[in-house]
Amino acid sequence: MKTLLQAALKNALRTGAILFAFALIGTAMLAFTHDRTEPVITRGLLAEKLALINQVLPATLYDNDLLASQRSVPPDDLLGTGKPSAMWIARRSGSFSGVVLEAIAPDGYSGNIFLLIGIDSEGTVTGVRVTAHHETPGLGDYISRAKSLWIEQFVGKSLTKPEPKHWKVAKDGGVFDARAGATITPRAVVKAVRSALDYFARHRADFAAPIRGQAPPPVKETDA
Repeated sequence: MKTLLQAALKNALRTGAILFAFALIGTAMLAFTHDRTEPVITRGLLAEKLALINQVLPATLYDNDLLASQRSVPPDDLLGTGKPSAMWIARRSGSFSGVVLEAIAPDGYSGNIFLLIGIDSEGTVTGVRVTAHHETPGLGDYISRAKSLWIEQFVGKSLTKPEPKHWKVAKDGGVFDARAGATITPRAVVKAVRSALDYFARHRADFAAPIRGQAPPPVKETDA
């Protein structure tokens, strides 16, 4: 009886050791695969993000590492955000040249409309993209660049172009087109872009401030 018990215990220990060895090997393989693939995945994600950012802020406007310039933005009513969002500061030859802001239009027909907005140093919109929304397919989803060119009408606009009273959809007396039967969605986007420009105007000095530890760009001398 004792011999049988010892044999069973020995067999159990052997089985446990084998399972433990397989677990170690499997974990090592997963870790090796993760270490090899993570940089590739990360580079892919960063490339996708930069490609999207370049849709709202032309690459000709900056020569810094835009992704490395990312900053966290506290929640702000002008951006429609209830939690920290992100922004990217563009610089050319050391001088501030533009910013990309994340914003939310909270009053879309079906909820939040998430936006990426590019604004140059003069306060002019360089591009807007809808990054996520829940608007009705075939009705309000034309705000997406993949569906139509509607979103492109913000390019070149600023706080004074058009004048404030015309920052509305055409149905409300403004200059922005909207499809009949689907005006709630574009109203929300127009309002959000206008608010983002207000946010930019209030914080422009912060955006343009020299990077810590970096001397301000030299001032060009002019003849008196």
